Formats: sequence, structure tokens, C-alpha cells
Amino acid sequence: MANQPQFTGEAGLALIKTFEGLRLEKYKDAVDKWTIGYGHLILPNESFPYAITEAEADSLLRADLRMTERGVHRLVTVDLNQNQFDALVAFTFNLGAGNLQTSTLLKLLNQEEYAQAAEQFLRWNKAGGKVLVGLTRRREAERALFLRAV
Repeated sequence: MANQPQFTGEAGLALIKTFEGLRLEKYKDAVDKWTIGYGHLILPNESFPYAITEAEADSLLRADLRMTERGVHRLVTVDLNQNQFDALVAFTFNLGAGNLQTSTLLKLLNQEEYAQAAEQFLRWNKAGGKVLVGLTRRREAERALFLRAV
């Protein structure tokens, strides 16, 4: 098994929080699903009050990240430093492990082509076939974190 950090670090958490945004009250997301906190999808078996605290939102985010971290651990077969791991968790949190699994980013990374893999972040800036400024900024931030020395 590759040598990887176990959990998302502070830089990764900060990046995810910045781009997900914090909403302490329940709201319907773009696809009409109830959401709260840092993009936590409220499941049918979950019950939330109308509003939560920031500490509760942090706790939900940490719990949600566990599944994403497991996906990165399962798919990445090469050594990662904390910043690389955090960038991949942020990417996967936003796009899902299925997209990471089928990506050229993962293929290049698992071939130890770290620099080429980093450039692949920038390709994931579209929704509905259109380039979105917010996604472009997020992918640039993930790429920069991936390339940042520890």
C-alpha cells in the first residue's frame, strides 16, 4: 500500500471550506436536495433542526470527508505528501470517487507522473459542458496545493 496521510490536513480543510461555503440553515441545493453546513447532503434517515452551529458543521464535514479519504486511499497506489493528499481529497469531495477512478489524473499519478497529473486538475472546470469561473478557481487552487512543497 502506498504511503499516504491518513486524514485531510488543515490546508485541505481550508480549501474545501472556502469553495463549499458554510450554510448553517437547511437549504435546497442546485438539484433540489436538502443540504446543510459545508455541502452536507441530508439523507432520508437524518433529522436536522432548521439550523446548526459552526461546530456541528465542522463535525459533519469531517464525517463526510472520511468516505472521500477512503476512496483516495483505495484508488491511489503511489506515495503522497500531505498537500497532494489534501488536494486529491478536495477534488474527490467535489467530483466523487467515480470521477477520480476514471480520470487521466489518477492514471498519470499512479504512473508516478506527478507533474503531468497536476495539470489534469485544470481539465475539470466544466458543468453542463460550460466552463465555470468558480470551478476554474477551485481546480487552480487544488493544483496549487498539490504542487506545494510540504
